[in-house]
Amino acid sequence: MRSFAFAVAYWGLSIGYGLTAAFAALIPGRDATAFVIRAYVRRMVQAMRLLAGIRIEVRGKDRLPAGAFIIASKHQSWGDGFATYDQFDDLAFVTGDHLEKFPLLGTVLRKLGAIVVNNCGGREARDSLKQSGATAHREGRRILIYPEGNLARVGEKFRYRSGVWHMYRDFDMPVVPLASNLGLFWPQEAFRKTPGLATLEFLDPIPTGLGKEAFLARLEEVIEQRTAELIAEARGGPVVPAVRVLAPDEARRAGQIVAPARDAARP
Repeated sequence: MRSFAFAVAYWGLSIGYGLTAAFAALIPGRDATAFVIRAYVRRMVQAMRLLAGIRIEVRGKDRLPAGAFIIASKHQSWGDGFATYDQFDDLAFVTGDHLEKFPLLGTVLRKLGAIVVNNCGGREARDSLKQSGATAHREGRRILIYPEGNLARVGEKFRYRSGVWHMYRDFDMPVVPLASNLGLFWPQEAFRKTPGLATLEFLDPIPTGLGKEAFLARLEEVIEQRTAELIAEARGGPVVPAVRVLAPDEARRAGQIVAPARDAARP
C-alpha cells in the first residue's frame, strides 16, 4: 500500500508541477520556473517520507566549500535527484537527453539551465557539458553530475566517465563526492519502496589540479568505499565492495561486436 500511495502521489505531483513549470517557463527569466521546481522537489521528498516511509539523513554539509563547486554523486535511485536538489537553493544538474522526449519537459529543462547531454557519451556529450556547464559556472551555480552516467543496482558500479573531469579541469572547480545508500529503499526506478532511513553523505572536496587518471581513480575510490559503508551500516552487515558491470551502452556495443563473430562461425 505504501508503494501504491507513493506512486499515485509521484505521478500526481509530477503532472501537476510539470504543467505549472511549463507555464512558468513562459515568464522571462529563470526565477519562476526554479521556484516551481523547488516546490515540486520539496513535496516529493515529503511524499517519500510520509507515504513511502523513506526518511533522508544528510551528512557532511559542513564539508561543502564556499562558492561554486561540482557534486559528483553515486546514482542508485530515481530519488537521488530529489534528495540532493532539496539541499540547495539553485542547483544546475547534468541529465540525459532522454528526458527531452517527454512533452514540455525539454522546455522546462532549458529554462532551468539544466545541462542536457547525449546518453551515449562521446565527444558530443563532452561539448554539451563544456558549453552548458560554462554558463552555470559563470552564474556561480553548483553543478550536480552522476559520473557513472546510469542508475546502478546496489552492490554494482559502472565505469566512471571522464565528463566530470573535463568540467573539473576546464572550470577549475573543486569536486565534492556524494555517497548514498538510497537504493536500498528506492532501487533504481522500481515501484516497490522499502521504509527506512536513507543516508546521503557529502565527502571531503577533491581540490583542483589533479590529472585525469588520478582524479577519476580518487573519485571512484572515495564514493564507492563510503557508499559500501553506508549500505553495510543500514543492513547491519559487513562492508562489501561493489562489483564493476558494463553500462547499458557498453553492453550494447559488446553485443554488436560479438554478433558478427557468431555469424561468421556458422557454416
